[in-house]
Amino acid sequence: MTRKRTIALFVAAAAGTAWAGSKALSNPQPRAIKKVLSTEATCILAHRGGSNLAPESTLLAFEKAAELGVHGFEIDLRMTKDEHIIVFHDDTVDRTSGQTGSISQMSLQEVQAIDFSERFEKRDLLTDEELKKAKIITLQELLERYPFLYINMDMKDSPSSYEGSLMPSRLWRILDEANALDRVVVTSFYDEQIDRFNLYAQNRVALGAGEKEVRKAYAAYTSQFKHLYHPKADVFQLPVNHKSIRLDTRGFIQFLHSLNIKVHYWTIDDPQQMIQLIAKGADGIVTDSPDLAVELTEFGTK
Repeated sequence: MTRKRTIALFVAAAAGTAWAGSKALSNPQPRAIKKVLSTEATCILAHRGGSNLAPESTLLAFEKAAELGVHGFEIDLRMTKDEHIIVFHDDTVDRTSGQTGSISQMSLQEVQAIDFSERFEKRDLLTDEELKKAKIITLQELLERYPFLYINMDMKDSPSSYEGSLMPSRLWRILDEANALDRVVVTSFYDEQIDRFNLYAQNRVALGAGEKEVRKAYAAYTSQFKHLYHPKADVFQLPVNHKSIRLDTRGFIQFLHSLNIKVHYWTIDDPQQMIQLIAKGADGIVTDSPDLAVELTEFGTK
């Protein structure tokens, strides 16, 4: 036997021993299923209220989506200068209004004075009465208006910012006071923010996966060390693909399901793609077109 072959066999044996040892020592615990995630039906979440139907993140968008019969909303959270948590995605108002300004430098009153219908492509289809509702609302108001809907909320402010440093504790207080712990999912692209929030929540609230958590899960799935992955999230909200990596394979979905993790995909507006994802086992569809998604589920796609 050549020296190279001897070394190769030795390395393979060592790797096998490491795998067997880690398998014996590791015992991944599936997540306890939270009440908000206990349904078996495909969950239809209106993205920012359904931004193909009305100006995104406005009262009008949420009203239109709720009337269609969606299961809930996928929203983003920002903090104003006077420390109110509002339902809004961008760090400025520039993209979605005819004005300019940073959310963190504006008061709640200033933000709510803005007409967010000015740049909405289908503005001409809205009535005068509807246009009056093209206003941004607070998280408290959304929770009060829709006490029976599932709300997935994403903390957008960076944890290194003043607003981001306050967000987890302030968000916990709002959810607790609204008795909303069993009907929301809290997440952020920043894993650190989710960890901060959970210091207050202590796993009493369903958590989404941050960017690092998704990477860890996918790395484990594609390796021989799946058993070493210990999930910290209850829901993975994913794009269909990230760069060249497909995140919508049946195998990856089944891997997450084995750990009691729900899998939602965003932002899906094509009915055929919705059908394909549901057939693969997707638990939720986040869409800008909730009218199309609700029609699919009404006809028993899942």
